[in-house]
Amino acid sequence: MFETYIYQPLFNILVGLYEILGRISPELADMGIAVIIFSIIIQILLFPLRLAGERSEEEKKKIVEKIEIAKRAYAHEPIRQRAEIKAIMRSNISSVLATSVNLFIGLLLIIMLYRIFTTGLEGADFHLLYDFIPVPDHINLMFLGKYDLSRTNATLNIIQSLMIFVVEVLVALRSPFPVSRKDKALLQIVLPIGSFVIFMFLPSGKKIFVITSLAFSAVYHAVKLIQEWGNKLVEKYTPRSEAETPSVAEGEVGHSSPPPHTS
Repeated sequence: MFETYIYQPLFNILVGLYEILGRISPELADMGIAVIIFSIIIQILLFPLRLAGERSEEEKKKIVEKIEIAKRAYAHEPIRQRAEIKAIMRSNISSVLATSVNLFIGLLLIIMLYRIFTTGLEGADFHLLYDFIPVPDHINLMFLGKYDLSRTNATLNIIQSLMIFVVEVLVALRSPFPVSRKDKALLQIVLPIGSFVIFMFLPSGKKIFVITSLAFSAVYHAVKLIQEWGNKLVEKYTPRSEAETPSVAEGEVGHSSPPPHTS
């Protein structure tokens, strides 16, 4: 099922992009360029899920808060506690589902890319190409003539870790909730270093895909951050309406009218 409905279509799209680039110009017959375009296409297709996941961030925060309250309230009633937690999760199923779908898609992409760049593009999976996709005689796996996409590369690994750091900083700046020092250390230091170690032995083709995806995310978060900062500045320096401010005329009338004379 994975091969037929997920791997095969995406494999054909990638090889098809490579063939189109080669027909445009022999110099563009570079699988690395095809991977970049392929990654952008995937990000555009997954953009609605990104927006859904972002809308659910505040919902997830509320879920955690409700669960913590339920745990404290029913600390001595474990059966009631489990029932309350299940009820909270069921009432917020859309938020949980969005997160689960994103994680599942990410896992599928990791498996797919690993197969593509370890064996697929070297010919092992050419039998999966559709009839209208020509079988390439040779695929150029040297990105920009210097990075072998079928092998690991320390430079690309460092760039990937730096991009993870940049994205996590932007996400923290956009977060509507205060980010603890522990979370900052975990996401902005431990995660990039851990990713460097995990991806150290993976093919560079996957790193090109991840770097492009991270760049897409960085641009998105940077644009949203600028918009949010702009909206705050507009709100800060926009004069309040008459309904929100006390009437100056009323104040002047109050001071100019003498008090009634009493004998």
